Amino acid sequence: MSSNDWLALWLTAKLATVSTLALMAIGIPLAWWLARSQFRGKAIIEALVALPIVLPPTVIGFYLLIAFAPDTAMAKAWQAAFGRPLAFSFDGLVLGSIIYSLPFVVQPLQSRFEGISRATLLSAASLGAGPMDRFFNIVLPLSKRALLAAAALGFCHTVGEFGIVLMIGGSIPGQTQVLSIALFDHVESMNFRSAHILAMLLLLFSFISLLILYAKGAKTARVVQRGEPFDE
Repeated sequence: MSSNDWLALWLTAKLATVSTLALMAIGIPLAWWLARSQFRGKAIIEALVALPIVLPPTVIGFYLLIAFAPDTAMAKAWQAAFGRPLAFSFDGLVLGSIIYSLPFVVQPLQSRFEGISRATLLSAASLGAGPMDRFFNIVLPLSKRALLAAAALGFCHTVGEFGIVLMIGGSIPGQTQVLSIALFDHVESMNFRSAHILAMLLLLFSFISLLILYAKGAKTARVVQRGEPFDE
């Protein structure tokens, strides 16, 4: 692997980590709100959150590129606040990753939160537990497997991004060139040996991540079948 490939590996890990932390910070309260709220227009919010699942990444990348252009209000505000541009920058990649991977974090959390019975929460409330106490001491502990799955899906989905990062970040070594872009560049230059190495890294990472998730799920299922108490 070349020095640029190592930089791409480091940048990919950094991007996935930062994006996943931001996704969990945004996704947990959003999923809880969607799971416990009934209001007119809820379906619209859910459709907007899920849109990246069905929308081609290049479409999202195209509109983000327009939004990140230096002459837009958003880009000017970001430049004034942080002194850095959004287009063709690491900051832009993080924002794009959050939008692109949000449904992969929100949907498993929302599904789990909807499965927590109101009776459990009402019982805790009757014993004096406030809303925050119930959320942090009952809801989150009962949702640990969903939290793990959401974080893993968000991380892995960010690692595998291509269309969006190419549109809004280009291929600047050490700044916006992640593994998927470096792989594409190697294929374009007919450097198949380096392309094989990067492709194998991505393949192994994806397989191991899914294996851990499915193994955890199988363990939980076996415990439930035996009727034993378990900690999610």
